[in-house]
Amino acid sequence: MSPQETLARFAASTAMVVGDVMLDAYLWGEVSRISPEAPVPVVRVTGRSARLGGAANVALNLRALGANTILAGVVGNDASATQVEQLLTEQGIDSAGIMRSHERPTTVKTRVISSHQHVVRVDEEEEEDLSSKEEKLFLETALHILHERKPDVLVLEDYDKGVLTPTVIAALVKEAQTLGIPVAVDPKKRHFFDFLGVDLFKPNLKELREGLKTEVDGSNLESVRAATRSLEEKLGNKASLITLSEHGAYVHGHSTDRLLPAHHRSIADVSGAGDTVIAVAALCLAAGLPLPLLAAWANLAGGMVCEHVGVVPIDPVALQKEAERLNIAVDTARA
Repeated sequence: MSPQETLARFAASTAMVVGDVMLDAYLWGEVSRISPEAPVPVVRVTGRSARLGGAANVALNLRALGANTILAGVVGNDASATQVEQLLTEQGIDSAGIMRSHERPTTVKTRVISSHQHVVRVDEEEEEDLSSKEEKLFLETALHILHERKPDVLVLEDYDKGVLTPTVIAALVKEAQTLGIPVAVDPKKRHFFDFLGVDLFKPNLKELREGLKTEVDGSNLESVRAATRSLEEKLGNKASLITLSEHGAYVHGHSTDRLLPAHHRSIADVSGAGDTVIAVAALCLAAGLPLPLLAAWANLAGGMVCEHVGVVPIDPVALQKEAERLNIAVDTARA
């Protein structure tokens, strides 16, 4: 299948994302002196912007690739929530699954950027799991959408901000399996082993180490391979995609066992790269691509977004051109 045909399949898919929705706020400015109050730079703000973050950035990547995208998550009853909803509308993302909470604020991560340098980040968030009341309300909404819309793939995006509780995870995975919908997971530490039996599990190296509570050498294939086997024995997932930063990505499952080297890139900012990887991998699942091709596409896309400052979605035109240049479909099929 050519890159053009693959992108066409992506655009013909419907994806549902459930997880921790965030707002990525940016203060852009200039540093010309050190504060007399403390040894820290003084940033003179020259601009402000805001982008979708967390699970919403996964949804944005899916939408950028043309997929019909539904997002379910929890925001606060505040001005930041209104901003999130406006951004979702502007991007054409279905926000039917967004629930406003009176018990927690919208998660906001504010980054201060000066001369393309990330100076500091300020987080406003609630990390506790949803209360039993809000968990019930949210789960009812998410299950209803999943059952009614029957997307081609379900993405569970966990940032440990309390939306994907064990109850929510188990119910969504069970319903998706009943409906024959593949499930792709981007995990975090707290509920790492609650995603039992999913189709694709995509931790990064740090998350793999924390989840297994063991050291894993990302530069050593045997170390990564052994850790992945241990992961799959506990989780029962069908396939694993482990992102290894400069060491590339390791994929295992469906008779596939392969390390993909990282593509040489001019790295500006790794923020949001994992969101892009899971979005592309999920659309590959929806399109029925073989696991080696899934990993190749996801690995390529993740590296490409790192060339930009801040959290940005993948550019489908640039992705197609780069895939054609690298002969991804051909080389992967031959491997």
